[in-house]
Amino acid sequence: MTTPQNLIVIMSDEHNPKVAGYAGHPVVHTPALDRLAASGARFTAAYTPSPICVPARAAFATGLPTHRTRAWDNAIAYDGAIPSWHRMLRDRGHHVTSIGKLHYRGHPAEDYGLSESILPMHIANGTGDVTMLVRDPDDVRLTGRKLIEQARPGESDYTIYDRRIAAEAQTWLREVGTKRHDKPWVLFVSLVSPHFPLTAPPEHFYRYFGKKLPKPKLWDADDRPMHPYVAMYRRKSNYDAPMNGQPDVDRALAGYFGLVSFLDEQVGKILTALDEAGLRAKTRVIYTSDHGDNLGSRGLWGKATMYEESAGIPMLISGAGVPAATTCPTPVTLCDAAATILDAVGAGQAIDAHGLPGASMLRLAGSPPEDRAALSEFHTYGPDGFYMLRTLRHKYVHYVNGPPQLFDLAEDPEELNDLGTSNAAAPVRQQLEARLRGLLDPEAVDAQAKADQARMIAQYGGVDVLKAKQPAAFTPAPGGAKG
Repeated sequence: MTTPQNLIVIMSDEHNPKVAGYAGHPVVHTPALDRLAASGARFTAAYTPSPICVPARAAFATGLPTHRTRAWDNAIAYDGAIPSWHRMLRDRGHHVTSIGKLHYRGHPAEDYGLSESILPMHIANGTGDVTMLVRDPDDVRLTGRKLIEQARPGESDYTIYDRRIAAEAQTWLREVGTKRHDKPWVLFVSLVSPHFPLTAPPEHFYRYFGKKLPKPKLWDADDRPMHPYVAMYRRKSNYDAPMNGQPDVDRALAGYFGLVSFLDEQVGKILTALDEAGLRAKTRVIYTSDHGDNLGSRGLWGKATMYEESAGIPMLISGAGVPAATTCPTPVTLCDAAATILDAVGAGQAIDAHGLPGASMLRLAGSPPEDRAALSEFHTYGPDGFYMLRTLRHKYVHYVNGPPQLFDLAEDPEELNDLGTSNAAAPVRQQLEARLRGLLDPEAVDAQAKADQARMIAQYGGVDVLKAKQPAAFTPAPGGAKG
């Protein structure tokens, strides 16, 4: 039985799970996260429910997959109608505080179930990026050029925002966390790094700039996979086209790696405050991210694919009942993180009471691997939806009206050999497709997403009106981020 304790959940934004010292990265410096990993369990098959911000965060808040939240893209955000783990806990007498990015709808009358929300960031103007409602594969997003334009040393509104978030978290731990509470509290600290812009504080940028950095996997044009969706996303996102050779690639990597080290610095400050407040022994810690980043692999940047770099996420848990320095290969998602939060503070009964599909990772950590199926979905950019099913050994990606992908991650962890059209692998594909269809109807969910998006397109004036709008490069931070 889980011993109820306080819980800190630290979430970053767009953290590729391979880019950390504890994950074996040859260059990146992450001492705080490395210490956290050494003190607890690392889940090596952790995934986002959708590789894009708003749907991922709606799934995390509710513990439900995207097809049940119907938050399909960055214009359809969580509105508080479905009970969140925050509300389930607040209703049971727990104090639940968020500090930082939420990316919910943000309308004043909406109640997300939080006891308090400090420095919240929601979707811009309460509407988000409405251009994502138009799923035109030929509509190139020219904001991609900002990737390399902004890869430089300095401070962005996002790094300034993250510093404010970390400062508020340190203060909260010392002034609120140490007070007497009738039940264990939850502090959700949600940072924005290493999300674009790739402007990193100089002390972190120059740790990597000018150094020999690892070349992105399958970067050369002849090596890039030409799966129809992957090729379309590469063209539409337009991140790669403005780059001028290896120096630009290295500058983008230096910016991203620098932001990961900057993120680690903020995590270190928060964990130091936890220690200095005398709370570590009675507080568990979860570190994760909403999704990853392709980071140049296969000529791709940003998220929006089911490759490990994009759909994979870091997932670390430390504290009472979690064996130190362990890894767990059982597949999990942010829906399981929501269930874990409830269990960690003594509200595990809410998992069944609300029909949540997730499992507590406090139970999975240190246990023999389970062949669970981790599900991820994507319903924007391209004309049709697609779905990932990850089991202990395989990753199957089902594209509506497109060829599938299949990877044997035991034999091919870097996803270099796509078995999606292999005759020999047909039985495995059939088995995994049947398992996917046991969770949802891919075509029916795709139709529902398109119908919801069509209604919103009409609400905003039609396709031509939305195509004339400038897509958002990223959401402005509180205080007036440029973007």
